[in-house]
Amino acid sequence: MKVILVDDEPAMHLILHKMLDKLPGVHVAGAFTDALSAASFLSENNDIGLAFVDISMKGENGMEFAAKMEESASATQIVFVTSHKDFALEAYELSVLDYLVKPVSKERLQRTVNRALSNWQLLRSRPLQDPASQDVGQVVITALGDFAVRNEAGRVKWISRKCTELFAYLVLYRGRRIPRSRLIADIYGGMDQKGAENYLNTTVYQLRNSLEPLGMRGIIRSENDGYALELKDPFIDYVEFEKQVEKLQSIDVGNVDRAVQIERLYTGDLFGDKSYLWATDEMERYAKLYASFSIKLATALISLRDMTAASKLLLKLKERNPFDESVICHLMMICEQTGDRKGLTALYTGYARLLSLELGIRPSEELIQQYELLVSRFSGRK
Repeated sequence: MKVILVDDEPAMHLILHKMLDKLPGVHVAGAFTDALSAASFLSENNDIGLAFVDISMKGENGMEFAAKMEESASATQIVFVTSHKDFALEAYELSVLDYLVKPVSKERLQRTVNRALSNWQLLRSRPLQDPASQDVGQVVITALGDFAVRNEAGRVKWISRKCTELFAYLVLYRGRRIPRSRLIADIYGGMDQKGAENYLNTTVYQLRNSLEPLGMRGIIRSENDGYALELKDPFIDYVEFEKQVEKLQSIDVGNVDRAVQIERLYTGDLFGDKSYLWATDEMERYAKLYASFSIKLATALISLRDMTAASKLLLKLKERNPFDESVICHLMMICEQTGDRKGLTALYTGYARLLSLELGIRPSEELIQQYELLVSRFSGRK
C-alpha cells in the first residue's frame, strides 16, 4: 500500500519515513510540506491508500485537508499526526482512520498501519457497485483498537457519540432483535425512563442519518418494539480474528508465518478506549483469546529458535498485562537459551518486586522453582 506524508516540518518526514520503511506492506510514495501540494498529488494518483497528515500547518490545515478529501469521496485513508491532543474529538468528527500524538511509538504506528492495510486490501479486492444499485456492497467493520464502519462509498461519519455506541451494540448482537427496554438499560442507564426513551428515538434517527450517505440507512430494522442490524456478509475484524485463530489448532514451521499474520489482526482491544460497560465481557474474552494465541505463537517461535520475534511478541504481552506469569516464564526461558543471565535475574526480581508492591504476594512456587533451575543451568556451564 502506498502512503504519503503531509507535514510542514521536514524533520517529521524523515522520522516517519524511517519508521514506515521498517513496516511490511507499505511504501512512502511522497512527502509534502503543505496540504495543497498533497491534494494535487492525490488528484493525479488514485492508488494512495493512506496519508499521514499534520493538523497544524501553514495555509490550509490538516482538518481542512481531511474535510476536502471527504467531500471528494477520496479512497485515501487519513491519519492525523500532531502534537495537539486537544484536537482529538474534533478530528474524529471527520472520517479519519486514526489520531496519533507525537512522538509516535513504533507499536502504535504498527497498529494503525495494520488497520489501514486490512481496510485497503478488502475494499480494493471488490469491484465498485453500480451507483444505481441498492446493494450497499460489503460493509467493513473494524472494532479492534477503535470503531469504524465503511463500504466502497466511504467511511461512516457519526453524527453523535451515542449513535456510534448504538451501532456498536447492534454489531455485537447482530442478527438478533434487541428490545428497546434492553437498549435503554444498557446504553442509557441512570436516566429517567421518559428521557431515556426520547434519547433512544433521537439516537436511532441520528444513526440512520449517519448511514444514509453510504446507502446503509435500511440496515437498521425496526422490529416488534426493538431494533436489529441486518447485514449481508460483513467483514468484522474481531470475528475474522477469532475465526482464523480457531482454524489454526497448532503452530509449527509450516504455518508460523500465517500465525504471525493472524496475530497482527489484533490491533487493540474491542472498541478501543471507548470502554462500553455492556461490552466488558466480550472485550475480556477477546483479550484472553489474543493472549492465549500469542503465547502459543511465542512458544512456537522459541522452538524454531527465532528468539528476536518471540521476545518482541512477549514484551508486547507484558506491556498489556505485566502480571501475566506465563509471559514472564517464557521470557525467562529466552534469557536462559540466549545466555543472558543478567537479563534473567533482572526479569525475575523485577516481577517479584511488582507483585510485592502492587499485590502484596510472592511469585508462584512453580515460577520460583523454574527461576532456580534456570540459574543452576548457568552455574553448570562454568
